[in-house]
Amino acid sequence: MQLVRQNEEKAAGWQKSHPGVRTRAVVAVLLIAALGSACAGEPGDRGGGGRSGDGGGGGGGPVETASERPGGRAGPDAVRKADAAKKAEALKKADALEKADAKKAEAAVAKAQARRAVAAKKWKLAKTPLAAPPPPAVKPRVTTRKGFEVTGGATLPPVFTRVPTKEKVVFLTIDDGAEKDPELLHMMTELKIPYSAFLSDYVIRDDYAYFKKMQARGVSLHNHTLTHPYLPGLSYEKQKREICGQQEKIEKRYGKRPELFRPPYGNYNAATLRAAKSCGVKAVPLWSSEAFPDHMEWREWDRDLHPGDIVLTHFRGKQEWKGSMPDMIRHVMKKITDKGYAVAKLEDYV
Repeated sequence: MQLVRQNEEKAAGWQKSHPGVRTRAVVAVLLIAALGSACAGEPGDRGGGGRSGDGGGGGGGPVETASERPGGRAGPDAVRKADAAKKAEALKKADALEKADAKKAEAAVAKAQARRAVAAKKWKLAKTPLAAPPPPAVKPRVTTRKGFEVTGGATLPPVFTRVPTKEKVVFLTIDDGAEKDPELLHMMTELKIPYSAFLSDYVIRDDYAYFKKMQARGVSLHNHTLTHPYLPGLSYEKQKREICGQQEKIEKRYGKRPELFRPPYGNYNAATLRAAKSCGVKAVPLWSSEAFPDHMEWREWDRDLHPGDIVLTHFRGKQEWKGSMPDMIRHVMKKITDKGYAVAKLEDYV
């Protein structure tokens, strides 16, 4: 049933998220048709126009109406009026279509949120997660955060802790892959909460299949090195082996080469970014806050969420945490929802 719902949502998702696109196409067709019709009715040879009187006298002959003109052709004023009327009718129809599309989109969101509310109750969330807005038509330009620059960094992948957006959205990211809790997969799928995984091979190699299931549920898998070392302490060549080796592992196991990379502990230097760029990394997202089952840790002085914040957490369980991964999701989602934020998909913005 979940897969059926996912397929229904994916089939309708883009169009519902961009209801104006279909409307604009219809407007274009209607306007072209109106202009074409109007052009077809414009007079060409206007022979048989107004006639002067007989003989050498002045004018005063009868004035012909459009229907009395040879061929029944209308004059320029009539053509312009007809053209304007057709344009107005086309815009009226387009407006009606746009309103209908908007209502359909609202109905779809309401239906999805109703299912989400049922799932939230099942998984014991304090509140139903908020629906994220449609992804941007054009991804924002991401640049390196001030104070995070390296020498020669202008040509290297940007390092950032927040995505530039005015929308009240944050992004959930989970690191390493040590804990492989099947409940997490079910919970996140039923709640429709997007997240991104940054994986290290040394902790996922005992169960690659778990992350294949995660990927099948729409989660993007990214690079967190082979063995999770402190990268600035390594030579360029060793860093390249750690980063590019994991690129190859993920591509071989999961069919796609990651474009995002997160250095272990958030530590890096210029060699790290050069090595990452050499094997296809486009961006280096760090984080603004970190979630645990019982508390949050903050990078910013105000200890609060902001539009575009990246939230970090880890694949951990009760052996290392005061709770399970579902406990952590319940805690962080309460914080996010209480603040009026929705969780969006990082890859839709970066």
